[in-house]
Amino acid sequence: MLEKTWRWFGPNDPVVLSDLRQMGVEGVVTSLHHLKPGEVWSAEAINEISQMIDAEGLRWSVVESLPVSEEIKKGSIKAEEHIRAYIESLQNLASCGVDRVCYNFMPVIDWVRTDLAYRDEDGSETMLYDPVTFALFDLYILQRKGAEMDYPEAVQQAAAARFAKMSEAESEALAYNLIIVTQGFINSAVENRSDYIAAFKAALESYHRIGESRFRDNFSRFIRSVIPVAEELHIKMCIHPDDPPFPLLGLPRIASTMDDFDWIFAQAPSFYNGLTFCMGSLGARKANNLLLMVERFAERVHFAHLRNLKHLDGGRFFESGHMDGDLDLVGIIDRLLREQIRRREKGRTDDSIPFRADHGKKILDDFSRSSHPGYPLIGRLKGLSEINGIQQALNYSLTS
Repeated sequence: MLEKTWRWFGPNDPVVLSDLRQMGVEGVVTSLHHLKPGEVWSAEAINEISQMIDAEGLRWSVVESLPVSEEIKKGSIKAEEHIRAYIESLQNLASCGVDRVCYNFMPVIDWVRTDLAYRDEDGSETMLYDPVTFALFDLYILQRKGAEMDYPEAVQQAAAARFAKMSEAESEALAYNLIIVTQGFINSAVENRSDYIAAFKAALESYHRIGESRFRDNFSRFIRSVIPVAEELHIKMCIHPDDPPFPLLGLPRIASTMDDFDWIFAQAPSFYNGLTFCMGSLGARKANNLLLMVERFAERVHFAHLRNLKHLDGGRFFESGHMDGDLDLVGIIDRLLREQIRRREKGRTDDSIPFRADHGKKILDDFSRSSHPGYPLIGRLKGLSEINGIQQALNYSLTS
């Protein structure tokens, strides 16, 4: 069976650790959310959280995330200092018994949805990405130089028509959601301040001279420094795919396709250079064959995010229920269970793959609870239960 985990946002999370045991959760996915990228995670700070988790009979299964700083991503003069700090944090995690780290290498902005309160047909609330709305944000709110080169004429025209009907309050709400609300709880470099739009534009401009080739060089420098240490410490590093997996805001994206991951793993061939297989992120790009990807990279899948989505017209997509989207959830779980069996047959004791029910729709009394975007209690619990049912049935067939 895949290990059932839950993303917990620390002591201030309204979902408390004792709740997780009642839900059948085995492992916790969390981070030191109060620390910014580039800071060292001390053994004392790690142990404080680890002991809270242990006291509830759970284990800290995955760090999500130990963030890679913008200085490393840009290859600035502080990059080496921040890489050393990253390695020191890994050493402290290992000394506390934490052995799996999810991270990403997305510049400036970690994930994007243009509507955080999209209503599905059943009345539940979820999140949607609309390329026209995003183009509106880029062209008319940010007014990013050269942005018009990134959008087809039809999208530009639709964005202009939509912006003409938008009030100042609606424009402000869109910018705040995209820059602050979606980023503020994930160890982000984005700060909630009065001039947040100007600060965001400055962050984008800092990548003006960093094309994809140089960005790849910066990743290679980071991963080649980190993986030998991770291997020595027996820490599995697992990169999270770009979300969504296509270019945005003129920024380089290097973790979106099969070819991208072939290149990433070639930079440090060690088994410890692994993947967080995020269905929802990878599935947002229709050309990605998820079954082929999970089979190709199975040995390197150290963590799985299981969720679903539905594609709409015009490049839009929204996060559907785990069971009713366009992605083959059952097929993915089947491949992951088969990979665990293969690992056991090879005599490995680290055969288990942790997964979490990634995101969830707001349902029932989720509407009366506070939660981060995509992380309602009941909606995620529903997804966890559905996934557990799938893997119970598949596991019976595979092992009988």
